Amino acid sequence: MKIGFIGGGNMATAIIQGIISSQLIPADNIWVSTKTNRCKELENLYHIHAAKSNLELAAQVDFIVLAVKPHIVPVVLKEITPILEQKRVLLISIAAGLSLENLQNLTLTLKEEPIIRVMPNMNVGIGQGVSAICSNSQVTETEEQQVIGLFKTVGSTYLIPEKDFRIFTAIAGCSPAYTYLYIDSLARAGVKHGLSKDVATQIAAEAVLGSADMITKSNDSPWDLIDRVCSPGGTTIEGLLTLQEDKFTSAIVRALDATIEKDQKMELDN
Repeated sequence: MKIGFIGGGNMATAIIQGIISSQLIPADNIWVSTKTNRCKELENLYHIHAAKSNLELAAQVDFIVLAVKPHIVPVVLKEITPILEQKRVLLISIAAGLSLENLQNLTLTLKEEPIIRVMPNMNVGIGQGVSAICSNSQVTETEEQQVIGLFKTVGSTYLIPEKDFRIFTAIAGCSPAYTYLYIDSLARAGVKHGLSKDVATQIAAEAVLGSADMITKSNDSPWDLIDRVCSPGGTTIEGLLTLQEDKFTSAIVRALDATIEKDQKMELDN
């Protein structure tokens, strides 16, 4: 398998690093194309091929990862259309807001192309990402499994219907920012009561990390775990009730609603 990355940002770099670290694909079978010097930087860093153009890259590979901003995707697909008309190339898009149908319409070819849509979150950068994957009817089961394998090098993967991508984006794609806000809020409360910001942030981050790990390794529901932490007449239940009085859960749900609505608008605009 030969794979090419059009775009060399954080997501592309993380995936390239994951692939090479896992030895899933030899560096000699990986190509990258960018409009900046980043292309040569990645070549020197990972000993992969730096293509002179998107067209050259497309001619060399079997899979292409579209790792550019959504508004750049139409330009890229127009550039590589001559290659798509000549041979089978699997397109893998990690661009937000572009559906499989959008992507097919942008290819400008007369045939239906094999396309996989992937939505990874930013934690792929540390190998602990979460990625949603869906395919169109032209993708073979073998190709789909190969792509799942690619993204498993940088975290966990979920094969889900495209209709569920919006809620996935809201929960997995955007929640890191909400989690950072929660951790920062805990840390600021710690500062209020005398801790340094650095120490308070580290304590809060480790507490959240351990709590998340507890959920993934336990058969208990989050509410079951809450009940285990809350002692009768204790301190935790007082804080929990204060959060609920301030509509903590409702605020989170409204944030996800707003995220889903924005994602839907982006897709309609495309």
